[in-house]
Amino acid sequence: MTTSVDRASIGLRSERGPVLGALMLATGLIAIDATILATAVPSIVRDLGSYQQFPWLFSVYLLAQAVSVPIYSRFADTVGRKPIIMLGIGLFLLGSILCGFAWSMGALIVFRIVQGIGAGAVAPMSMTIVGDIYTVAERAKVQGYIASVWAISSVVGPALGGVFAQLDAWRWIFWINVPLCLLAAWMLLRRYTEKTEKRRHRIDYAGAVLLTVGLTGVILGLLEGGSAWAWLSLPSALCFGVGVVALVAFGIVERRAAEPIVDLRLASRRLILTTTIISLGIGALMIGVTSFAPAYLEGSIGIAPLLSGLAVAALTLGWPISAANAGRLYLRIGFRRTALIGLTIASVAAIALAAVASWPNPFVVAGIAFVLGFGLGWSAAPTLIAAQASVGWGERGAVTGMNAFARSAGSAVGVAVFGAISNAVIARGAGADDPATIVSASVWVFIAAAVVGVLTLVVAFFMPRDTVEEYSAEPA
Repeated sequence: MTTSVDRASIGLRSERGPVLGALMLATGLIAIDATILATAVPSIVRDLGSYQQFPWLFSVYLLAQAVSVPIYSRFADTVGRKPIIMLGIGLFLLGSILCGFAWSMGALIVFRIVQGIGAGAVAPMSMTIVGDIYTVAERAKVQGYIASVWAISSVVGPALGGVFAQLDAWRWIFWINVPLCLLAAWMLLRRYTEKTEKRRHRIDYAGAVLLTVGLTGVILGLLEGGSAWAWLSLPSALCFGVGVVALVAFGIVERRAAEPIVDLRLASRRLILTTTIISLGIGALMIGVTSFAPAYLEGSIGIAPLLSGLAVAALTLGWPISAANAGRLYLRIGFRRTALIGLTIASVAAIALAAVASWPNPFVVAGIAFVLGFGLGWSAAPTLIAAQASVGWGERGAVTGMNAFARSAGSAVGVAVFGAISNAVIARGAGADDPATIVSASVWVFIAAAVVGVLTLVVAFFMPRDTVEEYSAEPA
């Protein structure tokens, strides 16, 4: 594949600058959405009801994103990146508008699915296009531009969410996406061109259906078990049984499919397998803090949504700061060592959060969240770039999609597991309105997140030893 852009320089004023700007804006859509909603959960619950269903607002979005990522990635390697990212922006726009008009928690949950399907294209395609038009060394610098989007969003997102929540105008959380979507689409239409070699492809419908059914069954069982029904009951057995059987069948189908939704053969490569598992753990660890910490602070000590959001925003502020500088580190010491340093920092921070959670304090949470994000920034970027750099153009979309799928799936399953833990503690306690019960539930959620962090660190030790010079100097 070739693009119309020159590869000679980097920056927003270079030949590729307009494309980079468009990708930064598209990334901003997902970045703001990742931080803006959590701070308004109590406000949404007061308006629409059903506190125990609020984890669904995150899990269905992440589930839709997870199952759509590999589908989009497969098409991106055949029809090109531009049509896929434009489709994703359109669906994200539609989902945002519908969420803004939601009349019940059930409707909001359904419309979040539409949003998630759109996000499933935007996030991985942005990363894939960056991988197409920049070399490994250049990406170390470009990462600073992408990271700046997360830095800005980490402040703007929670602040806007908190303001809208306090003004009882939480619907603007979704409507704010409308101008961003329109501007991103316009910039990409004008500035990004690509030439692809069109070829006929076979759609793996069976794989897509089995993956959706499998993940939905497992997540439904985790979220509703011990709440809507007993763990040892027929509904639980059906959810987990159908989910596991579908996922096993998915693995069998993918091995035989001509163009599998998720190419499991890629997982036979040690680098791809370990970086994918790390992405899974990062997704779960991040969602355990960003989704539950605001409700923990608001429910335990009653602070305003804006303040709880800013406390959690420290995580998404620490992330881009380290990600922007990760390139300098992995160019010197390699991807594996950089990821190990980052995951060690993240694991220590997660353990610290679990240790101090019994004494709610927004400043302590903010400090720990910043360190956690700092560690994740030194882990997520190097592992993704290592995976991308190990393949050519024809596999880069699939590899990026697998990485993004793993993070989304980790987040979706993570929020389900953490939600099940929280609901179980609340059910045995004095209810969701009791501060002591909220603290107890949050402590156990953060303990589970710390366990995920440590296990992810262990996986990083199995990454192949590397030097950046081992990878090609130019994108293939």
